[in-house]
Amino acid sequence: MLKIFKITAILEGISYLVLFSNMLFIKPTNMELYKTLLYPVGMSHGVLFIGYVLLAFLLKKAQKWNFKVFSIILIASLVPFGTFYVEKKYL
Repeated sequence: MLKIFKITAILEGISYLVLFSNMLFIKPTNMELYKTLLYPVGMSHGVLFIGYVLLAFLLKKAQKWNFKVFSIILIASLVPFGTFYVEKKYL
């Protein structure tokens, strides 16, 4: 299950960055492309985010994460590049 969590963490981080780039770079220049990309990118990011959090809860006991490490892992999902940091340092 740890390997699935690693993959989910990387994919969640990528989807987060794609969502931000869609908002920051595409929206001001091409509103039609922005509207076309918003739903699939947003939905995939939402599913990956929920999967990341659920897998973190499931792995908490198996990996024996203390409260501090578990908090860092959860907060990292809210920060750009945070899941990449977690994957490198804690996984």
